[in-house]
Amino acid sequence: MKENKMGVMPVKKLIITMSLPMMISMLVQALYNVVDSVFVAMLSEEALTGVTLAFPMQNLMFAVAGGTAVGINAMLSKALGEKKLGEADSAAGNGIVLNISAALIFMAASFMGAARAFISSQTGDPAIIREGTTYLSIVMVLSIGMSCQVTMERLLQSTGRTIYTMVTQALGAIINIIMDPIMIFGLFGFPKLGVAGAAYATIIGQSIAATLGLYFNIKKNPDIRFSPSILKLKAETVKRIYFVGVPSILMIAIGSIMTYMMNKILDRFSSTAVAVFGVYFKLQSFFFMPVFGLNNGVIPVIAYNYGARRKDRINEAFRFSIVLAFSIMCAGTIVFELIPGVLLRLFSASDEMMVIGTTALRIIALHFPIAGAAIAMGSVFQAFGRSFYSLIVSLARQIFALIPAAYLLSLTGDVKNVWWAFIISEVISLTVTLIFFTKLNREVIRPLEKKTTA
Repeated sequence: MKENKMGVMPVKKLIITMSLPMMISMLVQALYNVVDSVFVAMLSEEALTGVTLAFPMQNLMFAVAGGTAVGINAMLSKALGEKKLGEADSAAGNGIVLNISAALIFMAASFMGAARAFISSQTGDPAIIREGTTYLSIVMVLSIGMSCQVTMERLLQSTGRTIYTMVTQALGAIINIIMDPIMIFGLFGFPKLGVAGAAYATIIGQSIAATLGLYFNIKKNPDIRFSPSILKLKAETVKRIYFVGVPSILMIAIGSIMTYMMNKILDRFSSTAVAVFGVYFKLQSFFFMPVFGLNNGVIPVIAYNYGARRKDRINEAFRFSIVLAFSIMCAGTIVFELIPGVLLRLFSASDEMMVIGTTALRIIALHFPIAGAAIAMGSVFQAFGRSFYSLIVSLARQIFALIPAAYLLSLTGDVKNVWWAFIISEVISLTVTLIFFTKLNREVIRPLEKKTTA
């Protein structure tokens, strides 16, 4: 049998080939996130802050959809490998129903006032509450577009049709970017909807991407046989999906908890400090997203060569991924240090926002290279089936270290000190990562050499 390219292609070329499409796809998503906030910022700082406060709930909705999709992928891919086509169809159909059901729950929660309660829990400013509630209510009520887009794209990924996933993601982001100014400012005869227009533009982009994803799955994905019968929920299928999916949901949801708590800490200083954090969170995605895309490409390379007992290729892949991740994040640090004012002006920053934001971006960016190395090392945990290590590292970084450090530093009464919490948490995260990696190297990687020799 001809060996898979992951076992014979030069490692550096292989990693670039595997990672580049995902890095580009994630960069498109990062661009959409930034452009969306740029247009909202043109309305007012209150609108930008309101959308920032809505983000943790948006991320939670994505966590449920994305984590469930990970469970779908795991069951579907395994079933296809075992030639159990009925189980594969059941995983796809049940996954679709589960994510649509989750979207309906978020819709019901919005109708019951959850959006306003969520925004109000983070600020007392009436203008920010109004803008944030308007945006989040629409996104929650119509979250079915996001749920279906995520599900359809993951079905394509799990059957190896990633090119179609790139098309749907890019199309959704581009449509969103085009519709943002049209619906926010009322161009070409559209009514001027303000922050509500940003929410509707997001929903339209997601819904069109979901529709195209459904088309690709029906017409271009013969591995899944779509029919009404696969939509019938089966207890065993649901159990298997969530057995894998729940840890993934928790991993993504950690980010929601972190941003929610940081918003509350920063609101004690001013709503402008919250807006600065929102701007930072959008801008950092330009550098973090490619690193996560790199990870997605490295994981199967390391996993394959682990199965092949090729320690040399594992080590080369690991070293190369760390160098790439570190380099990308160093570039991010340089950009944030040299032109923070230029970045902030993209978001129509006020004088106060420029003062707070310039200091914030320069301090926070110091942790980027450390984060790059830690994230790259985390890919090894997932490749060797030690995802639990990644969960602990993520908890250490975003919850157990960052939030307490930020809170304690906030007690000094100077918002500038709060930003140093990011460096503190990243040093702790890297320390935990190194401990786990040392353990993994001793128990798994080193013995490979002996097994190969034997």
